[in-house]
Amino acid sequence: MTTTISLQYCNITVNDVDEAIGFYQDALGLRVQSDVPSGRFRWVTLGSDAQPGLEIVLSEPHAGRSPADGDALQELLTKGVLPMLVFRSNDVDATFETVRASGAEVLQEPTDQPWGPRDCAFRDPSGNTVRIAQAPAT
Repeated sequence: MTTTISLQYCNITVNDVDEAIGFYQDALGLRVQSDVPSGRFRWVTLGSDAQPGLEIVLSEPHAGRSPADGDALQELLTKGVLPMLVFRSNDVDATFETVRASGAEVLQEPTDQPWGPRDCAFRDPSGNTVRIAQAPAT
């Protein structure tokens, strides 16, 4: 039998979980998979039918971390320097219009990139850079 491995969770640090749910659910069409209280914080995951089994965890900077680590993560989030998220869409132009209509800050309108994809970029409500890419036509 061959052993397999796949990504199950990826984390997004946000300032306000409810505000982030609104963005990722309403603008990007993800669904809340779980929303479970965990002390002062919550375990919230979002997913897509396009990738069953992969969930995005929304967490606040201090959730599950020491005060010093939470403060350091909050500083990076405030500066907008956490790693970007890149989503894939089969129609980046339509997705762009949906996300723009949500009021998200536009960083880049849909553009054909020299390395292949057509993509666009936004900031989520916490300042994270979110790119949306469409594979080039084959």
